[in-house]
Amino acid sequence: ILKARGYGRLVLQVGRGTLVPDADSCADLSVEAFRFKDSIAEDMRRADLVISHAGAGSCLEALSAGKPLLVVVNDKLMDNHQLELARQLHMDHHLLYCTCSTLTETLKNMDLSVLQPFPPGQPKNFANFLDKALGVK
Repeated sequence: ILKARGYGRLVLQVGRGTLVPDADSCADLSVEAFRFKDSIAEDMRRADLVISHAGAGSCLEALSAGKPLLVVVNDKLMDNHQLELARQLHMDHHLLYCTCSTLTETLKNMDLSVLQPFPPGQPKNFANFLDKALGVK
């Protein structure tokens, strides 16, 4: 699906995951996998699309980099703040979101042209946004 959408390279941060794909694991894409880096800012800068979990820090980093963002929400979590945050950012047209079970279909049908930039450099606004999204205020 990524190749059909025009992507030629896939960079994966696998963290402590048990699967670390080989560079030649996908015939249609160049694959690079790593566990951790001090910073993934350069990887994000070079990305045409960021696919991430829906943690607030990860969302803010990708949105601050001005990259189209697709977040994959862990729908198995109790008190799922990831889902709440993803829904709010989606309603504000800053990202697309899905679950693991809908990732393939979302990649096939996503329209990145509907996304709007997240306002930069306003940490207080982001904190207020998080409060609103999580129902704190």
